[in-house]
Amino acid sequence: MAERGFWGRWPLRVRLAAVTAAAVAAAVVAGTAVAFVIVRHQLTESLDLSLKREAVRVERQLGDAEWLGSGECVYLTAPSCVQLIGPDGTVDPPQADDTPWVPQRAFAVARGEAGPFFTESGIGDIPVRGYVAPLGDGRAVQVSVRADGVRESVRETGVRLAAAGAAGVALAAALGYAVARTGLRPVERLTRTAETIAATRDPRHRIDLEGGDELARLAGSFNQMLAELEASAAAQRRLVADASHELRTPLTGLRTNIDLLARDLPPDRRDQVVRTLRAQSVEMTGLVNDLIELARGEREDRAPEPVRLDEVVRHCVRAQRRDRPRARFGTDLEPVLVEAVPDRITRAVGNLLDNAAKFAPEGRPVEVRLGRTGTGGAELTVRDHGPGIPEEDLPYVFDRFYRAPSARSLPGSGLGLAIVAQVAEASGAKATAERPEGGGTLMRLTFPKATPAEAPSP
Repeated sequence: MAERGFWGRWPLRVRLAAVTAAAVAAAVVAGTAVAFVIVRHQLTESLDLSLKREAVRVERQLGDAEWLGSGECVYLTAPSCVQLIGPDGTVDPPQADDTPWVPQRAFAVARGEAGPFFTESGIGDIPVRGYVAPLGDGRAVQVSVRADGVRESVRETGVRLAAAGAAGVALAAALGYAVARTGLRPVERLTRTAETIAATRDPRHRIDLEGGDELARLAGSFNQMLAELEASAAAQRRLVADASHELRTPLTGLRTNIDLLARDLPPDRRDQVVRTLRAQSVEMTGLVNDLIELARGEREDRAPEPVRLDEVVRHCVRAQRRDRPRARFGTDLEPVLVEAVPDRITRAVGNLLDNAAKFAPEGRPVEVRLGRTGTGGAELTVRDHGPGIPEEDLPYVFDRFYRAPSARSLPGSGLGLAIVAQVAEASGAKATAERPEGGGTLMRLTFPKATPAEAPSP
């Protein structure tokens, strides 16, 4: 945990550069090691090949002739040293401090008991590499050369490869830092914008980032989120302003009637004031409940679930018949399932029926129909035969606190249809209002997807 905390304190661009440098370092080390092994193998193989060629040359020169000796082997000044091993176990020239060492295995090669092999020895501080090969007739030859030149070449090659690898790692770290800094620049802009919004609580800021890569998509999503937050904040401000405006009138009426009750009023006048207070309290309760419903819908976090919309409509119709005994309803409902939050869709359907019942003339039923659409969805229609909505008011009937001039004398808060529109949007549905032929108002609640359900048992 302490290491993670220490690592987490470094800036992201530094961590990316470090990770890049580490990855490049691992690749460079692996490549350098492979290159070093290959170079060392090639140099050693070249030296061994020269030893084999020298052994073959000696074998050809000897042929079947009697070996008369090679004379003194001045190894330190000669390019190579040839030592013949006789059938009687002698070595020519004889072994000395300035001649290569002849291992016991070489005598086995002379006797034909072992195959050719390479040797590693030394004369003083000088490394020597030799090759022992059979010559036949109980003889063998050992050809030796100085190996210090090869070893020095291998060492220099290793040093140069290590230096090149270190330079590559350093360059990779620098380039990784530059790339990380350039690539994370949009992220820094995102961070600065987020910090500015957190400090000012102003979601009007935006990030200008062109392109179609992941960072551009992230910036677009961030801008979309800011736009949603800005719209939500504006809607909340409008809701608070409209609610304060709408509450001012009933609160003033309540205060006035309470002041009247404090006076010495005749019994009939007192009863009238009490009835008015009750009606105003009911109206204010409905307004507050509608405001709570709207606020709850804006922060709704419950997932929609399959709901039998026909059963919801039947429940709401029964409630309307109980609360409005004079209202009549004609229903034609097809069993369907839609995706919605149960209590919220119940509130929306209830508001549609209540709105239609308020304007329906006595003796004319409210027509409620629910059926499947040709595109696989479902549609609920509620029609009354009242005065209808003027054409110029149709675009605004689902706005908060909007009430047509013909409806301002009726009880209500002007939030019922706004709740319907909010619930429809949350359920992926659409709420519309129309002026049908024959007068009245036709409200539609259209769901894009629906599935048939079994008809309810009688």
